[in-house]
Amino acid sequence: MAEKIESLQDIKNAAKSEAAETVVRKAKKDKFGRSYATGKRKDAVARVWIKAGKGNITINDKSIDQYFARPVLKMIINQPFEVANRVNEFDVVCTVKGGGLSGQAGAIKHGISKALNEFEPELRDCLKKAGFLTRDDRTVERKKYGKAKARRSYQFSKR
Repeated sequence: MAEKIESLQDIKNAAKSEAAETVVRKAKKDKFGRSYATGKRKDAVARVWIKAGKGNITINDKSIDQYFARPVLKMIINQPFEVANRVNEFDVVCTVKGGGLSGQAGAIKHGISKALNEFEPELRDCLKKAGFLTRDDRTVERKKYGKAKARRSYQFSKR
């Protein structure tokens, strides 16, 4: 009986040592050397392709300066590159639909982060620690019947 327990312990230890070995992730690139990812935020959906380049960012066939006038939105889009220390090393081409400008910037940031993870899997730790690989699932609450907005009631009249 003691031998069976020891052999079970050996099996468990072997399984733990196999699980402890780090998983080697491979870069996923197409025949053009690009990595693809989809980013989402609020109602916006961004399809993002990145490849090695000089740092050009194109959104819906426009440059980032034409598409996003506010510097805060440009800063949001460039955050994954700054965290990964890869500023001006990748060209980004993306199409984005739905939502407003803030949601679209967040969707592009999420897509760039996921695409960087596909292009260079060793960047996963710093991107994950910064919280860029997690989709922010907060959306606008729907309006309910009998209410002025989602939760606000109509003004009460005593008489």
